[in-house]
This record gives sequence, structure tokens and C-alpha cells, in this order.
Amino acid sequence: MRSSNPVFSRRGFSRGDGYAGFGTQQQGAAPQGSGNPYAQQGNPNAPQGGNPYAQGGNPYATADQRQLTPEQLQQMYQAPPAGPLQTGRMTMDDVVMRTGMTLGAVVVGAALAWFALPDTAAGWGITIGAMILALVCYVIQIFKRRPSPALILGYAAFEGVVLGMISRMYNEQWQGAPVQAVLGTIAVFVGMLVAYKTRLIRVTERYYRIGMAIAVGFLLLIMANVLFAVFAGGDGLGFRTGGLGIVFGLVGVCLGAFFLSLNFKMVEDGIRGGAPQEEAWWAAFGLTVTLIWIYMELLRLVAILRGD
Repeated sequence: MRSSNPVFSRRGFSRGDGYAGFGTQQQGAAPQGSGNPYAQQGNPNAPQGGNPYAQGGNPYATADQRQLTPEQLQQMYQAPPAGPLQTGRMTMDDVVMRTGMTLGAVVVGAALAWFALPDTAAGWGITIGAMILALVCYVIQIFKRRPSPALILGYAAFEGVVLGMISRMYNEQWQGAPVQAVLGTIAVFVGMLVAYKTRLIRVTERYYRIGMAIAVGFLLLIMANVLFAVFAGGDGLGFRTGGLGIVFGLVGVCLGAFFLSLNFKMVEDGIRGGAPQEEAWWAAFGLTVTLIWIYMELLRLVAILRGD
């Protein structure tokens, strides 16, 4: 099953005993001692025939590091350019900058919806249209081999419009609920980052399998709840109201925290393995999707807790 986070659906996990790594094909075995997707053949950016980042095969290595003969060097200088060259490798600054851009697009879209869209049929029609466009950008991007900044920023902006209208609706019924959800999202992010950096949480294969099993069950219950609500009316199975809704909301937040840890692992692997700079867009995409998930779960949870 393809997860809700594009980064996880694009990269599998190694079967080694160490940390899980992204980038294997069909979750194939990683080289011994390596869980880094950028240090194995599964890297989608690797040329055919081997790992571009392996010792002696670094695409950014100088000629003397590759131990080329004078004849080979002459051929290289005389050869025409093969096409656009990748410049640089992914750094933490790249990830932070691109994540800031995607989240900034979400905030701009949300602000425009909050202050500009009317609470009428026309306003909600625009919101539904933005939801469809966000879904289209999301689906196209997760099936693309390379990240597209236009698609990622488009997804963020359209999703921001949806969040802005939904947040305003919640705020009208539960004053301040969106602010509480935003603060809660920040708290979850910081808490998971600290837990990951201090190794209180280790992303292993077992950790991944357990977390994804819970996520699949959670999504199946959501689908069942929606179906019961559509055909039987009311609140469906009651997963979004009352005490059961609180438990369900807490599980949703915990799953969002789980997805964050996978994002952190992917970023760590990419930086350590010398991934291409463009991979920072995948990291930003995954973090944005995950933070939106957490925000929506917290928003519903706050509404339940404050419901009259």
C-alpha cells in the first residue's frame, strides 16, 4: 500500500539489522553494514552498473581521484557535454530552505482562503477545486522519478487554501482551535526531532514495519467510518466523536510523529550519503505532508476536547 507520505512511498527500507534506509528496490537487501539508500544500487539517481557514491565511483570526484590515464583525460576534455550537470550535494541548509518555502506556500494559501474566500457556496466550491488540484499535484509528484519544485509548491499552495477554509470553520465554532493545533504541531515536531537526535527513537526495520501496520489499520478504519457515515448517516462508527474520537485522534497524532521520524531518517541518510541537491525537495515534500497530517489530527482532537 502506498503511504500518505510521498517520501515513504518512493523509497523502501533495507533489510539490514541497522537503521532502516530508503531507496532499495522491492525492499531488497542492502549491502552489509549499510542502510543508506545513497550508498547502494537502489538509489534511483545512480547510474546503471553500480553506486555513484561508492569509494572510487563518486560522480563528483576529481580526475586524479578516479586515477584516469592521460588518454582518458584527453577524451573527457574533447567529449561534448552530456547534458545538465548536477551541482552540489544535499545539505541541511538545502532541506531547511526548501521546507521553509513549501510551508510558506501553505501559509500564504491558508491566509488567502481565511481572509478572501467567502463562507458561501462559491467559497467552498473554490476550496473543493483547490483540494482536487492539490491531490493532482500530489499524485503526479509521487509517481515522478525526480522531484518537481513546481508540483511541490503547487501542492503546498492549494493544500493551504483547503486548510485555511477548514481552519476558519473550526475557529468559528471553537475560538482559537487553529492556534492550539499549530502550537501542538510545533510541539510534536520539536519533540520528535529531539527524540530522534538523542536516539531515543531508532528507525529500524522492525520499527518501520510495526508503524506501517498501524498506519494501514488506521486508514482502513477511516475508510470504514466514511462508508458508514455515507450509507448509514450520522457519525458513522463514531471514530471522530466522543471518547472513541479522542483515542482515534491521539493515534493519528502518534502516526504523524512516526512519519516524522521516517522523514528525519531520510534526510540523515541523504546528507550522509551525498545525495544530489535536488533530493532536498523530496525531504521538504515529505515533511510538509506529514506536518499537515499532524495539524489536521490535532485540529479535530481540539474540537472534540472542547466540544459542548
